[in-house]
Amino acid sequence: MHLKELDLRASLKKYFGFSSFKGLQEEVITSVVNGENTFVIMPTGGGKSLCYQLPALILEGTAIVVSPLIALMKNQVDSIRGVSAHKGVAHVLNSSLTKSDVKLVKEDIRNGLTKLLYVAPESLTKADYVDFLKSVPLSFVAVDEAHCISEWGHDFRPEYRNLRNIINRLGDNIPIVGLTATATPKVQEDIIKNLGIGDAKVYKSSFNRPNLFYEVRPKTKNVDADIIRFIKKNAGKSGIVYCLSRKRVEELAQVLQVNGISAVPYHAGFDAKTRSRYQDMFLMEEVDVVVATIAFGMGIDKPDVRFVIHHDIPKSIESYYQETGRAGRDGGEGHCLAFYAYKDIEKLEKFMSGKPVAEQEIGNALLQEIVAYAETSISRRKFILHYFGEEFDEVNGEGADMDDNSRNPKEKLEARDELLKLLQVVQGTSEKFKAKEIVLSLTGGTNALISSHKTNEKPFFGIGKDKDKSFWMALIRQVLVAGLLRKEIEQYGILHLTESGRKFLEEPTSFSMTLDHVYDDENDNTIVKSARSGGVADERLLKLLKQLRKEEAHKQDVPPFVVFQEPSLEDMALKYPVSMSELVNIHGVSEGKARKYGQPFIDLIDRYVKEHDVTRPDDLVVKSTGANSGLKLYIIQNVDRKLPLDDIASAKGLELGELVKEMEQIVYSGTRLNLQYWIDEILDEDQQEEIHEYFLDAETDDIEAALEEFEGEYEDEELRLYRLKFMSEVAH
Repeated sequence: MHLKELDLRASLKKYFGFSSFKGLQEEVITSVVNGENTFVIMPTGGGKSLCYQLPALILEGTAIVVSPLIALMKNQVDSIRGVSAHKGVAHVLNSSLTKSDVKLVKEDIRNGLTKLLYVAPESLTKADYVDFLKSVPLSFVAVDEAHCISEWGHDFRPEYRNLRNIINRLGDNIPIVGLTATATPKVQEDIIKNLGIGDAKVYKSSFNRPNLFYEVRPKTKNVDADIIRFIKKNAGKSGIVYCLSRKRVEELAQVLQVNGISAVPYHAGFDAKTRSRYQDMFLMEEVDVVVATIAFGMGIDKPDVRFVIHHDIPKSIESYYQETGRAGRDGGEGHCLAFYAYKDIEKLEKFMSGKPVAEQEIGNALLQEIVAYAETSISRRKFILHYFGEEFDEVNGEGADMDDNSRNPKEKLEARDELLKLLQVVQGTSEKFKAKEIVLSLTGGTNALISSHKTNEKPFFGIGKDKDKSFWMALIRQVLVAGLLRKEIEQYGILHLTESGRKFLEEPTSFSMTLDHVYDDENDNTIVKSARSGGVADERLLKLLKQLRKEEAHKQDVPPFVVFQEPSLEDMALKYPVSMSELVNIHGVSEGKARKYGQPFIDLIDRYVKEHDVTRPDDLVVKSTGANSGLKLYIIQNVDRKLPLDDIASAKGLELGELVKEMEQIVYSGTRLNLQYWIDEILDEDQQEEIHEYFLDAETDDIEAALEEFEGEYEDEELRLYRLKFMSEVAH
């Protein structure tokens, strides 16, 4: 049947009730109805599924839709059944069916009732299914979520690689429709090649979602409080918070609940009934927020999600794009907020370390792209669209000011000379190096690859040592986006000069570079201030609290930080606690500490609030669920048993540094830890005495200050551990 025999718009109205097509839908459907191989790249919310649903309803025979997700299949089958008079119009064929279910499906297909058959790729490998499908008329095969075919896709599934062979077994010349919501140029190439549809008509919608606002904030210890503040500012709106681990999903959902936010957790570890209940609660607006792993949202079409928060940065730009794409599908506002700390990236790298080398390389390359996105100072929209092979005008483009970098531009710098050096090094190393080796060559560093190529003997070696590595990495990222360098598709990550890059080498022109923000993870105080866009500590009150702390410390004959640490005072100056119950909700204040030192501070704040007529932000008091109490109890018990700290750490899969952080939380929350046995192992008597005297006289317990004072004589961990012993003895 040819297109001219059909009125596509009449069919659209008849089956789906729409009077016009969206974007490229009409062209795609025309191609499918005409029996052509077709490849569709259409972002989430663009109406991708209609591109195969409508042709399937119009054409003779049954269309097979290959999909990786049972939940997605079920949703789509339900929606198709909703537009047809007969339930048999769409079926699922997967491992969840009984024998009698399968029999019914086959009957409906034989009788010509079934227009869409949703299958998982594994189902197509079963001989009896293949034999059956060979015996019935098929209209076409649609491969949904086609990025699963590519090892470079963010959701690679090995069973997808074999689809072409399976389709060949079903019959000759069956048209294939590949569809994906996210695909970089490299992944697109891989899909077309693997499905054997080199002749396919390719339709690519714009990836730009102009109604979404993109923002990245530094992730601090107070990330839960930052998330609560954000959600409370958007009270009554629907939102999703993504976390990487199931454990964190459950903890955060609890924290939100005890802080008065209606939220449910969602991850693949819950049974199907629970998952379905939580999903429905969100869809029916019985709750505002879902805290979820990426298992949530696949096939959930809630048009009015107003914010998507990433508690952890995802593993790739594709994942990030797809997850943020669940916001603002109705064209209304959508705020996409990601919290970023480089140590999360290091954790993800660790997870990959046990995988095959090829997989590690791909994973690391994808991770570096997400690091670049999080750290960049250029328009985030331009960055994302460039990643998907699309140009964007950051001045006049639609949604040009809809990201934090565009609204608050960072400092710019003329980098013509630096760019020249960079391109000379790429050219001088015969375009054989990835960014890491290029940066080492510029800064005069070396590794095995540089030595084997004798790059360290070249005249340009070290010509950029006046700038640090992070500067050169930032420049490389911006030059890639500007199109003067490109990354090789086949040897992912190797930098090559483009035509524009060669032209620049011959005739250098001005090049404006944006300076990246550098967030100092260690110095928590600065981060807390920069992250608190909605609430900065009351400087006047902070001054008074510091003065009071000095007086109280003098009375007790202890250093000021023993009374309350700096972050605790900052939190008091932000939240104005005026009772003991409010004081124990302040960062780093335990019940014991509140009882011992708290009264004068409460009295001072109470007087201050009345004198200055302060409205107290009650909603900023983040209540704790004590979710991590199991680990804390384990540490306390085993320190009491005088177990070596490295044994305690490895038993819980922690690095020693991570264990020290956990112990700091225990001690600062008011529990003593007797660490003398371990201190005796690592420091002799004279060393202990020297450090003890230092902390006794110090104005601050800041480890950086101590490291400076001792001029590298002690390791960071040694000083942290002694500080714990000191606080346990002096502060409790």
